[in-house]
Amino acid sequence: MKGKTPRGRTMGAHMISVCGLVALLLGVTTLPLPAQTGDSGRSLIRASSAERDRSAQQAELRSGWEEGEIGDGFKSGYQTVGAIKLHYVAGGEGRPVLLVPGWPETWYAWRKVMPALARNRRVIAVDTRGMGGSGRPVGGYDMASTAADLHGLMNQLGYRQYAVVGHDIGMWIGYALAADFPHDVDRLAVIEAMIPGLTPTPPLFLPPEQNLRRWHFMFNQLPDLPEALIAGRERVFLSWLFEHYAYRPDMVAIDEYIRAYSVPGAMRAGFEYYRAIPETMAQNKKRAETKLEMPVLAIGGDHANGLTPKQTMEPVATKLSGGVLPECGHFAPEECPDALLELLLPFLSN
Repeated sequence: MKGKTPRGRTMGAHMISVCGLVALLLGVTTLPLPAQTGDSGRSLIRASSAERDRSAQQAELRSGWEEGEIGDGFKSGYQTVGAIKLHYVAGGEGRPVLLVPGWPETWYAWRKVMPALARNRRVIAVDTRGMGGSGRPVGGYDMASTAADLHGLMNQLGYRQYAVVGHDIGMWIGYALAADFPHDVDRLAVIEAMIPGLTPTPPLFLPPEQNLRRWHFMFNQLPDLPEALIAGRERVFLSWLFEHYAYRPDMVAIDEYIRAYSVPGAMRAGFEYYRAIPETMAQNKKRAETKLEMPVLAIGGDHANGLTPKQTMEPVATKLSGGVLPECGHFAPEECPDALLELLLPFLSN
């Protein structure tokens, strides 16, 4: 997860925030997590009852990864690609579009936009390796390996050309897919992330409001320590992340992701994407030598990454458009599905 934070308070306040999280993970204190405001002092926006009702009507798909019908014409299924078993949810008819979620989420992050996309498209929402119902191998979390997984999945499902929409780490994977398989990916939409090796690496010492959303890049790469601190405390860790990185946290299926990442090996697998960052950066520097020729759409939230996704893609895309979603945080497919669809639907239809 990535993003910017509105103007914060003081360095001391943010250091207390991060230290408080570590203390909670260690079991030193039982202070409640902030529910109404982030430590930046900004108010967290709660969805109106009308928005929640509309979201509930759209979110009829059942969560989880049991095989079979899950509602609204979508089916949950599995494919073994190479040595890994991948879970996906598919529905609709038309040209295929692959939806790639980010960390710490699952395919379920797309549930609010899948029915609208499926009216004119074949929609495939996937759990990438290590995520949700997919296998959790020890290695292979660099972008070359992960992109090859998903390309193999689409080919096995019978799709030789397809569009890709990626959010967060899904943006990393989407770029790798488009760069590594340019004749197969016919268009690419990327949402709410920076890309290692493309986005300039931020300095170590950042202003507190930026550090609040950057520290996990370093923490998640540490060997063993994150698993040791978080085991049995997944709810504390993940609730803190969602509360601080979302602008409308009550629109995000936090309980579902806590359930998904509390199973053995799930947190470790998620961290492996970050531990593979040095390898991914080296791969992306080589990918950047050849620009993408397909249409690319880059989207940010005005309370998260803003224009960063578009700025990230500018040096590597020849046909780039972009937009910033109003009143939206990092988890755009869940927080702002209608505004996201206003950009995605015409882009995928052209």
